[in-house]
Amino acid sequence: MKFVHAADIHLDSPLRGLERYEGAPVEEIRGASRRAFENLVDLSFSESAEMLVIAGDLYDGDWRDYNTGLFFIRQVTRLTRAGVKVVWVRGNHDAASQITKRLSLPDGAFELKARKAQTLLFEDLGIAIHGQSYGNRDVTVDLAAGYPDPRSGLFNVGILHTALDGRPGHDAYAPCSVDRLVERGYDYWALGHVHQREIVCEDPWIVFPGNLQGRHAREAGPKGATLVTVEDGSVASVEAHELDVVRWSDCAVDVSEAASAHDVIDRVREALELEAESVGDRLLAARIQLRGRSAADSELRSDLARWRGGIRAAAMDTATSIWVEKIVFETQPDIDVDALIAGDDPIANLVRAVRGVADDEGALSQIIESLESLTTKLPVEYRQLPEAIDLGSRDGLTELLQGVEKNLLPQLLGIREQQ
Repeated sequence: MKFVHAADIHLDSPLRGLERYEGAPVEEIRGASRRAFENLVDLSFSESAEMLVIAGDLYDGDWRDYNTGLFFIRQVTRLTRAGVKVVWVRGNHDAASQITKRLSLPDGAFELKARKAQTLLFEDLGIAIHGQSYGNRDVTVDLAAGYPDPRSGLFNVGILHTALDGRPGHDAYAPCSVDRLVERGYDYWALGHVHQREIVCEDPWIVFPGNLQGRHAREAGPKGATLVTVEDGSVASVEAHELDVVRWSDCAVDVSEAASAHDVIDRVREALELEAESVGDRLLAARIQLRGRSAADSELRSDLARWRGGIRAAAMDTATSIWVEKIVFETQPDIDVDALIAGDDPIANLVRAVRGVADDEGALSQIIESLESLTTKLPVEYRQLPEAIDLGSRDGLTELLQGVEKNLLPQLLGIREQQ
């Protein structure tokens, strides 16, 4: 018996802010969640799976119109007409309180309720599914504590949308321990909520499949679902399958040996060629990060707009299926900064002052407090963007201060050399 485990599909996620990027393939990226879901259905067919399990956040939030729901029903009907069962729970994004529109489900598709944990028996498949949906977005209790006992003689699967004992970048919804899940006595835990694939445990199997399709640069790397094969009542294999159609990539390029900005572009082109080969026929959405102490640093920073354009042009020349989402200049001048700031000139004093603030918890707290009123006035749309600067955190301010040094120092040194 085989079943496919997916989670965090976020159908028709709006992906706000894409229009701000020059040349962004907006419609292709916004349609990626649908095409990835179609790939999920195709995988179920190609692997002869008997069931598809979705562990929460099927939807990104309330539907803008009924087209989102109709797309899901159309794809699920493909499965159920072929005898493939579909079972899912709601998560924080598509909790019962978040979705105001409803459509009837086809026979063979099941949504587990939010009132309490329940069990669905599929004795013809030899499987029992246990789970509970979110009634509200903010679930802060341990749902797993109320899950039913396993059914004897059947393969027991628990579906749970949770951050377990906490995962970076994810709210601590439905918190629980691994020990709690092990104690339930199930054979497989199909988890959702964490967007990075993770095998938490193999006895029993506790798996986050990751999200089906990356939505922005912070969700880089392969995305997809997990295929589980069961033989004689036990897990025989657990396989990751890549189903995304847009691959987000953190493309770090070491330019420490580049002598000029043109050399930098050549190194970027080489890196993008390798990335493009690795993603096959997918669209590559690349965030390029230029790193290293380089003789080209001052030339780059003297005209950032020019070299950004040059890098984007090189990407277009490399492959039509590459879109450069952002270019981050993390290069440093090819000088000994520590030796420089040991002096007593104005530039040394300025760099020491900037570094002093970054290392002073009291100073950072004062800045955060002084910026609080400004932060609250920023548009919600901006604060939700992946590249938004968090002015209310020490990490965000530290990043800003490091940027001041990287951008200002080469310019000041250039001015001094001209005098």
